[in-house]
Amino acid sequence: MAGRIEDYALIGDMQTAALVCRDGTVDWLCLPRFDSHAIFAGLLGTEEHGFWRLGPAHAADAAPPTAARRSYRGDSLILESEWDTSRGTVRVTDFMPPRDGAPQLIRIVEGVSGRVPMRSALRMRFSYGRVVPWVHKHEGRTVAVAGPDSVWFDTEAETYGKSLTTYADFTVAPGERIAFTISWEPSHKQPPPLPEPEQSLEATEDFWRDWVEHCTYHGPYREAVVRSLITLKALTYAPTGGIVAAPTTSLPEEIGGVRNWDYRYTWLRDAAITLSSLLRTGYREEARAWREWLLRAVAGDPENLQIMYGIAGERELGEAELDWLPGYENSGPVRVGNGAAHQLQLDVYGEVTEALHLAHMTGLARNDYASLLQLKLIRYLEDHWDEPDEGIWEVRGPRRHFVHSKVMAWVAVDRTIKLIESGDADGPLEKWRELRDDIHRDVCEKGYDKERNTFTQSYGSKELDASLLLIPQMGFLPPDDKRVIGTIEAIQRELSTSDGFILRYPTAGEDAGVDGLAGDEGAFLACSFWMADDLAMIGRVDEARKLFEKLLSLRNDLGLLAEEWDSRLQRQVGNFPQAFSHVPLIDTALRLTASGAYGG
Repeated sequence: MAGRIEDYALIGDMQTAALVCRDGTVDWLCLPRFDSHAIFAGLLGTEEHGFWRLGPAHAADAAPPTAARRSYRGDSLILESEWDTSRGTVRVTDFMPPRDGAPQLIRIVEGVSGRVPMRSALRMRFSYGRVVPWVHKHEGRTVAVAGPDSVWFDTEAETYGKSLTTYADFTVAPGERIAFTISWEPSHKQPPPLPEPEQSLEATEDFWRDWVEHCTYHGPYREAVVRSLITLKALTYAPTGGIVAAPTTSLPEEIGGVRNWDYRYTWLRDAAITLSSLLRTGYREEARAWREWLLRAVAGDPENLQIMYGIAGERELGEAELDWLPGYENSGPVRVGNGAAHQLQLDVYGEVTEALHLAHMTGLARNDYASLLQLKLIRYLEDHWDEPDEGIWEVRGPRRHFVHSKVMAWVAVDRTIKLIESGDADGPLEKWRELRDDIHRDVCEKGYDKERNTFTQSYGSKELDASLLLIPQMGFLPPDDKRVIGTIEAIQRELSTSDGFILRYPTAGEDAGVDGLAGDEGAFLACSFWMADDLAMIGRVDEARKLFEKLLSLRNDLGLLAEEWDSRLQRQVGNFPQAFSHVPLIDTALRLTASGAYGG
């Protein structure tokens, strides 16, 4: 059975990523891209669906031993895990070198003390665990082939096959280093070059050291911020600049539930807020690359803007269920693709425009088409801002007039007005100022409950929604406005879990809730960070700091966060690691640092 979500480490090469468990098992890896079919899908099934375990040898009827210690090597994505055994201590270093050619996953075993018996067990299953490849030797190398894919396995250790698995049994002595590498290549091409593990390790460490040096944040939460930045960089698809929401699919928002979605795509919303965090911490090259990705993806058709695209800008992301996979801890169905791609979510126009505005304000070189795109988006909103939509949370029930969507439409118009006022674009300034006022008036009249002194999830509803916490952060109303304070306090009362974290909105258990789905979910970590931000903005800085540091304590031992926190089970849930959790972590750290509201 797969480990707990927080038991996993992330390694990656900015084109794909692998999850490595505490016991040395790689349970998830898609090759050659984030959105490719998995060759290790044990995370969503069993060992029969593919895995690669490397660690101290153990009895066949015993559970694999877990590492006594693990950490990333400095500010990098190089994972080091150490086991203490009765025979001695051993270290395994796992990494994926940034690449121009074949993707590689490299694992180096190093003896620390004593003589430790080790075992590598490699079971590749292509097409998400469904296809057993043809494994054979080719000029001394082991290769697994199925259809268009081939994976090459290289090591100096002696290997053998048993039960459709490739094994290596060996003993490592102090100072001895033995490397194992898998490399992907299209099956019709020549074999990939022989790996050079030690040189690749040095180059990978140099890459991350150089990248982290560009970080401009040096506040008290630097460790958490830098780890989050590295995670966001790892979720960037380097060839195009697209940013995936997470490297996994179908990790459940409720253990045993059906809220299981594929996050290996580029949501404009997630990518835009990721861009804003990178810009504010000194990473302008990533911002430039994302802007170019956006312009290619949207092309000349902003009227049909999608909420998400493939990592190269693909538009068709058809959703399907993989019925041969039981799901993580039997949380089915397992889904690939995402049917929400063609939903109407008006807030996306605001997030994209805000990102373009921030890029402009931080001095990113002007792009005339980016300004033109921004103007075209507003022309679309002129005719459509007052329509119902599916909203930020991608409800699968009927469309509504979501307050957050209207607020973000206001943001889109407001930021475009600022662009025109700066002299960097031309547009009907007075007309759009009037539009901005119309949207603002509409929200305040129809989305506000005077009796309860709170904004509501949608026009005419009584439900609350944590996305309302963004109202002061987006500048729609000032933090000291009584309606803002009332909304913050209402969300604290009605959407807080027993341990003080924030739910997105009410769910209905076995009945279909406001999102059209049955089942519940954990506290949404981004919303909890938003609450900390708002508390700081309204002057409750000590309370904000305490909530923020409580959220930091939810990270796993490597500083990683999933999408949600299950307060009942006290564990992380949802796809992992999640950009939408790490971005607000960075933002809240920046706000608290600026306010001086931190301990020590």
